Amino acid sequence: MKAVILAGGLGTRLRPLTNNKPKPMLPVGEKPILEHLVNWAKSNGIKSIVLCVSYLKKSIEDYFQDGKKFGIKIEYAVSSNQLATAGQLKTAQEFIDDDFVCLYGDSIFNFSLKNMIKQHSDKKAFITMSLNEYKTNLQYGVIETSKNGKVLNWNEKPEIKVNINMGCYIMNPKVFSLIPKNKSYGMDDVVKKAMKRKEKVNSFITKKGFMDIGNKESYKQACEEYNKKIGKI
Repeated sequence: MKAVILAGGLGTRLRPLTNNKPKPMLPVGEKPILEHLVNWAKSNGIKSIVLCVSYLKKSIEDYFQDGKKFGIKIEYAVSSNQLATAGQLKTAQEFIDDDFVCLYGDSIFNFSLKNMIKQHSDKKAFITMSLNEYKTNLQYGVIETSKNGKVLNWNEKPEIKVNINMGCYIMNPKVFSLIPKNKSYGMDDVVKKAMKRKEKVNSFITKKGFMDIGNKESYKQACEEYNKKIGKI
């Protein structure tokens, strides 16, 4: 199975760190985010990767080249425009002829992709989404009321538990037919369109965490967590 990694974003929320370097090439430990993703995919049985690149693409191409030094085949889908997640995925269509993994290039994952692939295959899903069981506490007291306004319960700063999108998917190649060409298009639009057409969209839920690197604060946290993990803190 191939993997497509979306690595073409501008990384505006991480400026000035991304002024001269694309977000997926920012280091976490001694390796760029993208190398962590490549190694994770390889360790889970992926043998070929398509990198969707755009912003400062040469730094990515020069670093990874054909993937030989990483023990994996790497090809490039290039866009001159910013196309959002699904729009960027569309540029990889010519490289895909079977079910494939799609990864956001600004996260580091820590779960069994092999198990996710197996579940996707067993359930014959059109799309399988990876979801993380996320817990947080609301900052406010939550007041339950009846229809006539009577206060029934006061729950102070309750913990809520939800499943959040981790940015890792397994998809049937027919998904490309749901994405317009050369247009900015979100992955949420694709999933919603698939559900509207009654395609089978499943979830793979894991309690194991992932590091989402969207802004300076989350990047700093990811670096600290990684250094702690390898014993440098």
